[in-house]
Amino acid sequence: MTDDLTSLSTREMDRLQVVLRIADGRLTQTAGAKIVGISDRQMRRICRRFAQEGVAGLGSKRRGRSNRRLPVELRKEALALVRARYADFGPTLAQEKLLEQHDIRVATETLRQWMIDDGIWLTRRQRNKRVQQPRHRRDCYGELVQIDGSDHHWFEDRGPRSVLLVYVDDATGKLMALRMCESESAFSYFHATRSYLERHGKPVALYSDKAGVFRVNAKRPKAGDGFTQFGRAMSDLNIDVICANTPAAKGRVERAHQTLQDRLVKELRLRGISTMDDANRYLPEFMDDYNRRFGRSARNDHDAHRPLLERDCLDDIFTWQEERRVTAQLTVHHKRTMYLLEPTEEAKAAAKKRVTVVEYEDGRVSIRFEGVALAARPFHKDGCVTQGSIVDNKLLSGALTEIRKRQQQKEQELVKSAKSKREKRIVRDRFADRLPPPGP
Repeated sequence: MTDDLTSLSTREMDRLQVVLRIADGRLTQTAGAKIVGISDRQMRRICRRFAQEGVAGLGSKRRGRSNRRLPVELRKEALALVRARYADFGPTLAQEKLLEQHDIRVATETLRQWMIDDGIWLTRRQRNKRVQQPRHRRDCYGELVQIDGSDHHWFEDRGPRSVLLVYVDDATGKLMALRMCESESAFSYFHATRSYLERHGKPVALYSDKAGVFRVNAKRPKAGDGFTQFGRAMSDLNIDVICANTPAAKGRVERAHQTLQDRLVKELRLRGISTMDDANRYLPEFMDDYNRRFGRSARNDHDAHRPLLERDCLDDIFTWQEERRVTAQLTVHHKRTMYLLEPTEEAKAAAKKRVTVVEYEDGRVSIRFEGVALAARPFHKDGCVTQGSIVDNKLLSGALTEIRKRQQQKEQELVKSAKSKREKRIVRDRFADRLPPPGP
């Protein structure tokens, strides 16, 4: 009886209540039909089935059947062909071949389910999990450094959630650098890497995940040289960046996250530290204690770190650098701002050529051509040239070009906001370029 009840739908349960009242004589079949919303004849049939089969008689006879089910013969034919000719094909490719070679039309997901039920195809859960073979540590200190960021409530309820950037030496398991920051940005990694380099020197390689800070993940990037800003900086320092394919591949830093999320959180609590600045001042002390407890000796005594060279100017390397083309009017566009180059001989030589726009963390921008900084000033689109503004004659062409662009943008916005054709015509007439009337 219980199994029969669980198989009924909500509507069938409502009918059961009415049928039980009819069977007890508390309700007529006509009144019951009106309550349920069916005809008297249908109610009589339901009552008859209930008397013969019980609760099971109220269930739909078509439950579990599909009106669009494909013929059994089609399924047998398709699976036979797959077993005979396409046993190692995936469902998508097998479906394509069944259509092209045998004119058998079946949806890919339908064929996938048929192949799973027949044991030809295995789901992801059914496949054997990938075996992560352990690897030996690197031989030398500084040969490979694993880096990653851990987003965690480091200050618990005393401060905001933040990210801890962690650098772990693969050979010794020692913490090489720690930095608390708001997010895993390029400048955050610049800060952490700079403190690492100034303290230890340059490692041979950094081992990271496939985050966008370290790797250009677009298959066909529209622009750029294939390097991220962090990758470009490491290339300038002759440090390789290697990306792991799985988190387990850089397990040393992943396990360090677990230890830090336990020990560091408690140490910050005991010291009453609740800000990132205070935490960054304490982290060197924590690293020394951590390395003393958990660090180990490398198999080879050689230190693979290389000293910084005189040409390794970290102030210039750890900047945001992008290439832009100089227009004939000696203007450069970068991040929605137009920069006007002073018409020096160097700037004129850079016309219609590509220059490097260097942006510092504090917002300063430097434009360089062949290593030479060009004198430039920003030309803000909004409010830079106002009524009565004084514009140097040499910069007039660029100013007028920008003004015209702004006027066209304003016109388009007003046309879109106009409700009627008459209003749109008035707006267009207002902004239309008109020649002065001809003279007498």
